[in-house]
Amino acid sequence: MDLDIVDLSRLQFAVTALYHFLFVPLTIGLAVLVAIMETVYVMTGRTIWRDMTKFWGVLFGINFAMGVATGVVMEFQFGMNWSYYSHYVGDIFGAPLAIEGLMAFFLEATFVGLFFFGWDRMTKVQHLIATWLVAIGSNFSALWILIANGWMQNPVGAAFNPQTMRMEVTDFFAVLTNPVAQAKFVHTVSAGYTVAAIFVLGISAWYLLKGRHVALAKRSMTVAASFGLAASLSVVVLGDESGYLSSEHQKMKLAAIEAMWDTEPAPAAFTAVGIPDTAARETHYAVHIPWVMGLIGTRSLDTQIPGINDLVARAEERIESGIKAYDALQTIRSYKKPSEVPQSAVDTFEEHGANMGYALLLMRYTDDPRQATRLQIQKAAADTIPPVGPLFWSFRVMVALGMFFILLTATFFVLSARHKLDAYPWLLKVAVFAIPLPWIAAECGWIVAELGRQPWIIEGVLPTAMAVSNLGASTVLLTIALFVAIYTVMFVIEMVLMRKAILKGPQEESAPHLSSYAKKLVDAYSAK
Repeated sequence: MDLDIVDLSRLQFAVTALYHFLFVPLTIGLAVLVAIMETVYVMTGRTIWRDMTKFWGVLFGINFAMGVATGVVMEFQFGMNWSYYSHYVGDIFGAPLAIEGLMAFFLEATFVGLFFFGWDRMTKVQHLIATWLVAIGSNFSALWILIANGWMQNPVGAAFNPQTMRMEVTDFFAVLTNPVAQAKFVHTVSAGYTVAAIFVLGISAWYLLKGRHVALAKRSMTVAASFGLAASLSVVVLGDESGYLSSEHQKMKLAAIEAMWDTEPAPAAFTAVGIPDTAARETHYAVHIPWVMGLIGTRSLDTQIPGINDLVARAEERIESGIKAYDALQTIRSYKKPSEVPQSAVDTFEEHGANMGYALLLMRYTDDPRQATRLQIQKAAADTIPPVGPLFWSFRVMVALGMFFILLTATFFVLSARHKLDAYPWLLKVAVFAIPLPWIAAECGWIVAELGRQPWIIEGVLPTAMAVSNLGASTVLLTIALFVAIYTVMFVIEMVLMRKAILKGPQEESAPHLSSYAKKLVDAYSAK
């Protein structure tokens, strides 16, 4: 079996990222929900809201610990498995990661201790501030990570230095305000809020079905339903913004998501379902919704969205332009002193340098892109097509689940307003079975974002195949097996701890002297 070190390194990072992303969304969303509950407690003084804060805080703490343990490993992988990438863009990519560690992670980790151990050592307001700082730290952590990731999708504020052979920052403010990064941040955070809302909604529904902690469960459902409805609506709106930005900065990703092989007259239709056929470059049994894709992708009625075939043809042109930049770069590198470099080589590189990354796609087929044949150029251009099938279906699963979350949270929002949360047991069962669905949607979103960028690790600048470390296939295989084993054990531990905490239920300090039967009567009366 021919093991490709590039594919193995991608598989390792994908496995660790998918595992890590099981914990991240719940951490982001649950931190904010817990802060909201404690805010109500401080404002009203009602002990039941303190009970809610403590209970959901325990589940947050379990998840937070697992998220930290899995996240640290991912950052080390950039140096271990992607050393050339780290060398090539370390000046840019390293800064957001360093800020995330120094500012966001330490902020979150410091105040999470105060949240758990400061209840009897701090005033209500002081503890509330600590809780909100935990929530802000969680969101700041996501911000800096997504600034780094957004730059990989849309590399702004940086330029290639022929002398150092590295990308260097030219405008750090442009990196921070990258529109792709900002759209990814708000979309990802809203998705995390939705994950937490469905999580709280489902567990609270289970308590109602069991007749346990009724008053606490109903209040939790009310908060989760309203918060989740706002979050799920935001995910859709902000997802639309991501689609619009893709039409500007990642045209091939958008075309692949739609399995749009040929450019259609504006406004393009949205393909609701179909069976993409990459070999034949067509989509079988496609069901189209007129105009929708054109409105989402361009926000106009007269702007075309280019199809995959046209984008491949453009890639051939950019590869040819990139070859000229590569040739000029070799000329520049052949001189020891910058002052000796012919101006013609500098001018050529400045004219074609933006396309040099496309010439590097040829390194898969030849050691010198300048010697590439027409067939090799065509193959390299075809490599710019990401895996259409997985993108097509991942996007549609994500969208379908997003619509379901809106319907589910809106239903419980209305039931909450009418004080009928427990009127329909079958709806409560739906909420319970819906608990894992937001994670499926979140993982599909990650697949769309990262798989859609291929074959680039930095869009249009550096191919993924050139970014890996010089490691043996057996080494990477061993680490993949170890990571899968360790992460699976950690996931099982979290599930056991979560289940134990949920079965035990909240410690309701609001009525510690009552019997279990009396508590049920109080819960039932309070719910009314």
